[in-house]
This record gives sequence, C-alpha cells and structure tokens, in this order.
Amino acid sequence: MYHYLEEELDQLRTRIIKMGSLVEEQIEFAFRALFEGNLELAKLVVERDDKVDKFDIKIDKHCQRIFALTQPVAIDLRLIMSALKINNDLERMGDIAVNIAERVPPLMNYRDLLVKMKLDEMTAIVQKIVKGSIDSFINNDPENALEIIKMDSVVDNMDIEIFQMLVDEMKQNNDYIEPCSHAITLLRNIERLADHAVNIAEDVFFLTDAKIVKHKKEFHRTQDEGNF
Repeated sequence: MYHYLEEELDQLRTRIIKMGSLVEEQIEFAFRALFEGNLELAKLVVERDDKVDKFDIKIDKHCQRIFALTQPVAIDLRLIMSALKINNDLERMGDIAVNIAERVPPLMNYRDLLVKMKLDEMTAIVQKIVKGSIDSFINNDPENALEIIKMDSVVDNMDIEIFQMLVDEMKQNNDYIEPCSHAITLLRNIERLADHAVNIAEDVFFLTDAKIVKHKKEFHRTQDEGNF
C-alpha cells in the first residue's frame, strides 16, 4: 500500500510543479503584454487560462483519490493538505494573470503612465516572489520560503506608494481619471499575486517544518523568539 501511496504522491508533486510552471509563464506573458502593449500576447494569456483550470480540477481530484484509497499520516498528510492549498493559490494566480492581460487594451496608449508609476520595479519583485515560492516547493526549501515571506512587505509598501501617486495624478489631470482607474485595478491584481505566492511559501514551510505561519504579526513574533 505504501508503495502505491509513494507513486501517487510523486505524481501529485509533478502535477503541482507543472501547474506552477504554467502559471509562472502566464504571469510573465501578462506583464510582457502590459509593458509592450501586445494585444496578441494578452489574448494568449486569456486563452490559456483553460489549461490552468484543468490542472486545478485534476489536482483536486487527485488529492481526493489519495484520501479515499490510502491513510496518509505525518509528512504524507501534510503534502496532500499543502497541495490542496497551493493548487488553490496557483489557480487564483492564473485568474489574476488573465485580469492583468485584460488591462492591456485600456492602458496600451498610456504606457507613459506605467513608466511614471515605476510599475516595472514592482512587477520584477513580484515575479521574483512567484518564482521563489514555486522553487521552494520544488526543492523542499524552507529557508527560501522564509525569504519569500519577508519580501511581501516590500510589495505592500510599493502598492501604497503607487496607489497614492495615481490618486494624485487623477486630482491633477481629469484626462487621466479613466486610465488611472484601470491602473489602480491593475495595481491591486499585482499586489494580490504576491499575496498568493507568499501563501505558497507559507505552505512550503508547513510542509517541511510542520509549523504554521499564516499572519505577518505571528510570523515576526515567532522569528523574534527564535522558534524558526
């Protein structure tokens, strides 16, 4: 029975890694489409979302099958629990990539606004967080997961700064009210990408060290106490 469980868990890990790779690529394409004003690439992101959804369903069913046919305990149980949560975050990240791609048409003539926002700096950090969270799962690397969790505050600070800049822009120039509104929606989606990636890093830490790190205050308190 345990040999069967090992095979099922290996297949589950492989599916999550493949889904993570697909979602990471979706995010990369969405950002490229945004900064290049590339409508075809934006359209491709939207069309490929169906592949992410299919992975989501397969992974959910796979976890259900393992629960139904085996009795996982300890690390095996944590892997299945983490897989369900990571799968959910990856699916949401795929949806957010689509949301970002859908902002390309209304913002393609306002690329000067994106430059002024310094959005490229924020997206570069978010892509690093996304890649790092997926890599931490692939490599069972809790130290990398912790570094990813710490980086979330950088994105939060940039989100606040850029949001205020957009509000000021709308106050000063009525012509920019509509594009800035789209940019605020875009900003929120980018910030949420980082949040979901951090969720994955938290799940990796739970998987490897059997410790729950769900809230920032608790995370910093536990670090200060040296419990990591």
